[in-house]
Amino acid sequence: MNRMLWVGAVLAVTVAVIVALSRGGEEVATAPDAALGEVPAFEVDPTWPTIPDGRVLGVVASVAVDGRDHVWVLQRPGSLDPEEAPMAAPPVLEFDPEGDFVQGWGGPSPEYHWPESEHGIFVDHNDYVWVGGNGPDDQVLKFTMSGEFVMQIGRPGESRGNRDTENLNRPADVWVHAPTNELFVADGYGNRRVIVFDADTGEFRRMWGAFGDEPTDGEPDPAWAEEQAGPGPPHFAPPVHAAKVSDDGLVYVSDRAGKRVQVFTIEGEYVSQVFIGRECRAPECGNGTTAASTAFSADAEQRFLYVGNRSQARVMVLDRQTLEILDGFGGWGSAPGEFGTLHHMDVDSSGNLYVTEVTPLDRVNRRVQKFTFTGMRPRSPM
Repeated sequence: MNRMLWVGAVLAVTVAVIVALSRGGEEVATAPDAALGEVPAFEVDPTWPTIPDGRVLGVVASVAVDGRDHVWVLQRPGSLDPEEAPMAAPPVLEFDPEGDFVQGWGGPSPEYHWPESEHGIFVDHNDYVWVGGNGPDDQVLKFTMSGEFVMQIGRPGESRGNRDTENLNRPADVWVHAPTNELFVADGYGNRRVIVFDADTGEFRRMWGAFGDEPTDGEPDPAWAEEQAGPGPPHFAPPVHAAKVSDDGLVYVSDRAGKRVQVFTIEGEYVSQVFIGRECRAPECGNGTTAASTAFSADAEQRFLYVGNRSQARVMVLDRQTLEILDGFGGWGSAPGEFGTLHHMDVDSSGNLYVTEVTPLDRVNRRVQKFTFTGMRPRSPM
């Protein structure tokens, strides 16, 4: 191909992608990329982690990896039945990279309002541990790694809705963006927004709803759930289940009931979206919600975006730049590598992926699974 033809082809592809990223498109269109002919390969490690002797996990809600590749697990002791409750492990559990137990802590205290339903955990660049909950009066808490209380954002029962800049309403997940030291909260079970605070002071910075619009109160219109085309609902469809920030400053919001991931700048300007399992319908397909969480591949460019597809029980592998779905793995079940109710995810510095499941009636699926990164493999036909 001569130079002029090559330049013309590149411009045509670029224009097609820009058009597809507009708000009115059904999904994000993608351009072929020969460099993405390979995708990450994983192998489940059924022996990871080692639970402390005599302890039992309840529903395992969330997982986070710190700067030392220690893995932090948040689980719900209150979900255990009376027979198992005396054997409950602490809500916050730390494991080393080999899966050996390091410490556990957490629970009610006069100093703070511990979540009624533990939901999201994150360890930031300053080694602070953040915990959020999706119970009726849950807020966000900040601790040292040893469990010493530092700060609470929001007060139980005081939320005034999506315009409130001081209180939260059942926040699903948190993430601290190191370059700006800002806390991004998926305030997503009682509200339907992303809200940002200073991670040191808890001071409000900004917030936004779907498409970067102002977040609003009110019941969601159920008609959007049956849509197979169009941009989807004009607001996040609770629960807004996770918000994570890439190294290049893009915010990936898991709009679980909206069956999509929306992408924003760190200032809240809408960039693009991709639908995940839009054809999924309850009751034939779980509860009909899909995009539960995201994680980034460990390479310097974070080339791949992993999306936890709740009701189809799969981890989807996307090209992070174009949001093209490249691959996926998993399926419903309790065997290693299968999923009950897939929930939150994170990745360590070696590219290993950790996935939690929230399946209250099945002890086997109350777990966090480690998927060891084994290198790259040829992409399979989707």
